[in-house]
Amino acid sequence: MKIVADKNIPFVQACFSHLGDVEILEAADINASAAADAAILLGRSYTRVNETLLGGSKVEFVATATIGVDHIDQVYLAERGIGFASAPGCNANSVAEYVVASLLTVAQRHEIDLGGASIGVIGVGNVGSRVAVKCHGMGMKVVLHDPPQARESGDPRFEPMEAVFGCDFVTLHTPLTREGRDATYHLADEAFFRSLKPGAVFMNSGRGPVHDTGALWHALEAGALKSICLDVWEGEPAIDWALLERVDIGTSHIAGYSYDGKVGGLMGVYHAVCDHLGVEPQHGAEDFLPKPDLPSVDARPFAGTDQEVLLQTVQQVYSIERDDQDFRRVLARPAADRPPLFDGLRTNYRRRREFQNTEVVVADRHSSLAGKLSGIGFRIAP
Repeated sequence: MKIVADKNIPFVQACFSHLGDVEILEAADINASAAADAAILLGRSYTRVNETLLGGSKVEFVATATIGVDHIDQVYLAERGIGFASAPGCNANSVAEYVVASLLTVAQRHEIDLGGASIGVIGVGNVGSRVAVKCHGMGMKVVLHDPPQARESGDPRFEPMEAVFGCDFVTLHTPLTREGRDATYHLADEAFFRSLKPGAVFMNSGRGPVHDTGALWHALEAGALKSICLDVWEGEPAIDWALLERVDIGTSHIAGYSYDGKVGGLMGVYHAVCDHLGVEPQHGAEDFLPKPDLPSVDARPFAGTDQEVLLQTVQQVYSIERDDQDFRRVLARPAADRPPLFDGLRTNYRRRREFQNTEVVVADRHSSLAGKLSGIGFRIAP
């Protein structure tokens, strides 16, 4: 059995070799010819899976090692009887940590006390729910907005969009859907931005087309927003490069690219394929996750408020400013070269480990600082 896999799925050869012959390809090389005689196709968000790719192929099962599935034509797969699986939740914690790093960085730049600030979380699934927990852990007031969940559960925690509009920060974590009652395409439109609290901070690390770039520009030029943080963009990889010059934090769709998240995606698709084939899995995440790059951080020498120490601690593990600077260097290149460089930043992204791999030493493990560090995911040294 032939398995075609994106080389950006870590350890895919070692993990899947007992199931068949694994052919590892660059994402750009996964085309109709490569898929023609494959039984299993394993990809990430770069590969658009549709009739163009699979028409006439022998593929019987497709899996994407990602949360998002808007690059998959699931209707076509169902019509062809091709099995499908994604990896929901695999990189949710990675995105939530990215949001924490963004919040702390923006708060430092604009002298915002997060402990007295509110954040509206739009979309409270695998990612949004983790964002809410971490923001609550930092002492923020969290407003949750998720109409499908609100209708299904009747949970009073979910609030109307009007409550989100009054928040100091607004962060998007919805899937991209273009039809139906809860369509999210251009959810953040002209009316959305006009309704936000003056001086709000807008953040999107979900899907680019959930915000309307033109409407975002109008809000920016009107001075309605204090700050903008974007990891996702309309038209990727051919994005609005002028907008990158104007945002506070801009990154190349890497919020979910922690090493832990990638291995989580590997495990998600591996177990799905094993289930499809009726084979007992032989591997677990522990087989592929290395020892932490930074097992311990001593926060006792860090000076300042709890919030300042949180930022200093996070920066030891993940520098979001480095990702921002790496992306901005693309602006120095000719416009025609930029889209491949956008993809290259994702393909060649360095190893980033998540907070739970690091133990933090604090002066008082029962202090408010220790509680906040624990609240965003760090382990506290005994």
